[in-house]
Amino acid sequence: MIQAKTICPTARIGFFLLAALVAATPAAAVEDCAECHETDLDAFEETVHGFLDCVDCHVEVEGPAHPETELRPDCTACHEDVVAEWEGSVHGGSRMSGHDEAPECADCHGGVHTLLPSSDPESPLHHNHIARTCGVCHANPEMVAKFGIPVVKPLEAYEASVHGRQVAEGGDAATCSDCHGTHDIYGAGDPRSLVYHQRVPKTCSACHAEIAEAYEASVHGKAASHGAREAPVCTDCHGEHRILSPRESGSPVYATNVPKMTCGRCHGDIRLAEKFGISSDKVSAYDDSYHGLASRAGVTTVAHCGSCHGVHDILPSSDPKSYVHSDNLAATCGHCHPGVGELVAKGPVHGSPESEHLAVFLVREIYIWMIWITIGGMLLHNFLDFRRKMKNPPIRTLAPTPSNEERMLTGFRIAHILMIVSFAMLVYTGFALTYPESWWARPLLRWEESLGLRGWLHRIAAILMLVSLAVHVIHLAIDRRARSCIAKMRPTLHDVREFRERMLYYLGRRERPPEAEELGYPEKMEYIALMWGCIVMAVTGFMLWFENPMLRWFPKWAGDVATAIHFYEAVLASLAIVVWHFYFVIFDPVIYPMDTAWFTGKAPMGRVLERRAAASYPDSPGGEGGGAATDVAQGIPETPRKKIAGGAARDAT
Repeated sequence: MIQAKTICPTARIGFFLLAALVAATPAAAVEDCAECHETDLDAFEETVHGFLDCVDCHVEVEGPAHPETELRPDCTACHEDVVAEWEGSVHGGSRMSGHDEAPECADCHGGVHTLLPSSDPESPLHHNHIARTCGVCHANPEMVAKFGIPVVKPLEAYEASVHGRQVAEGGDAATCSDCHGTHDIYGAGDPRSLVYHQRVPKTCSACHAEIAEAYEASVHGKAASHGAREAPVCTDCHGEHRILSPRESGSPVYATNVPKMTCGRCHGDIRLAEKFGISSDKVSAYDDSYHGLASRAGVTTVAHCGSCHGVHDILPSSDPKSYVHSDNLAATCGHCHPGVGELVAKGPVHGSPESEHLAVFLVREIYIWMIWITIGGMLLHNFLDFRRKMKNPPIRTLAPTPSNEERMLTGFRIAHILMIVSFAMLVYTGFALTYPESWWARPLLRWEESLGLRGWLHRIAAILMLVSLAVHVIHLAIDRRARSCIAKMRPTLHDVREFRERMLYYLGRRERPPEAEELGYPEKMEYIALMWGCIVMAVTGFMLWFENPMLRWFPKWAGDVATAIHFYEAVLASLAIVVWHFYFVIFDPVIYPMDTAWFTGKAPMGRVLERRAAASYPDSPGGEGGGAATDVAQGIPETPRKKIAGGAARDAT
């Protein structure tokens, strides 16, 4: 049905003339047609054309006697301008090319004799029904396939959109004709089309005028107006038919979707970066930042691209009105970090490898080399130890049982248990932030959006780790035996000699293992590394936890340095625990399957026997008990073996 506002003045005059003519002419013509054609005259009189006579539309009929052919109405007499628009449209052009499936007037407006005004709720062109009317063809798979319509299921997409749902609820929102036009519908690639790329902002401005005005002044709007097809318009960011609210997780402009799904499509594209001279590493740099990691984990309150650069009013950083101009950066960051100082503008913001601060670069390079050398050395050391012990198996008769030698006092065991729990939680919750897409991280991050569970657990674990250190310090302060034990952790020259001689033993240059102290270099290295690691992780962790004071008192690159140290130190500590600590307390053949001292307090017999065996060897290879006296099966000279057996018997009693 053609609304009154779309009827040209000439057509209106025609309506009045026809009405006058009908009023002066007997209405027998309609009744005469009704004798042959079944037509509900009462119903027809209620339609928008109810005042017309049959021959006013079926102009080819000259009298009651006419050929029995399809009587197609001619709308041109009253709607000449509208028909001309339709003939030039994609629908009219298709119809004129011989495609009878293409819609004409009656297909959209309703049956020939049942036309209703668009304001009538029963009209197919009523505001609530337009989408369904268009969907007769555009939601028909056969029609879509035949005419190569590229958009799949547009009706379903529209009905799920914020526009479709609002219309279904009786509200006033955009429908098909608002965006595509009514009679003058053209293909999206036609510059005359309302959805032609360059015209999209103008089309959307009919409802979103203020937003369109801000967009037109933005860097994207100016580029689009100058014909840059790659410059994003409304539909590039919000979608086309299935436009959702930014608060819905399925929307491209939902907080966690913005970086990659929306902005990342262009700013992460190497081809566009080269064409327009923009950096292509900003998206990856954001992904690796705390903001990006939290966003990937599902946190919706963390800053994304639009939070800093703006949404519709995005300007180049060189523009004094830009939110990310150096003069405005403190105010922009201050929305989330109250009190942030001007130092935040010192140094790169995204921190990509090409633009990061020198201090961050040095920290990363030093740690990477240190991790490779340290963990590689640990692996080599433990491999040589394991190989030698498999070649010459140690005495294992009493190894699974604990000795009477006290190795860990009660205070040490309490601190150790607290450290086990806190360290495991820190590793899991920390790396879940760094690798949020991993299968093992997803169960924890399931509640990240609503509860922020990962962050809370990580901070609780950090406090628990500090509590374990406090327990350790208090234990040292009140227990003389504890202080005496820790005093033995001081590195000495004996550790250097022991390490050198053990390497010779591993490589077959020495027949016997070197004599080891009660606490040898493996324990000392691990204890010192633990204390150092806890301090480093605590300091950098608190710098990241209380980021607002950090941004107020220090330049941003200081926080980047803390982030780098915190991450790489965590990697180093985690690998050291797995490679070094787990070997000596689990996989070492002397104590396998576990050193139980951490809950019994007693040294495992295998470790005691190993130390005594080394201590009982003569100082020189040719001394007492060497050479021919060697027990090939156990790899221990006979005389020392008797000493070990006697000591083991005493321990057992």
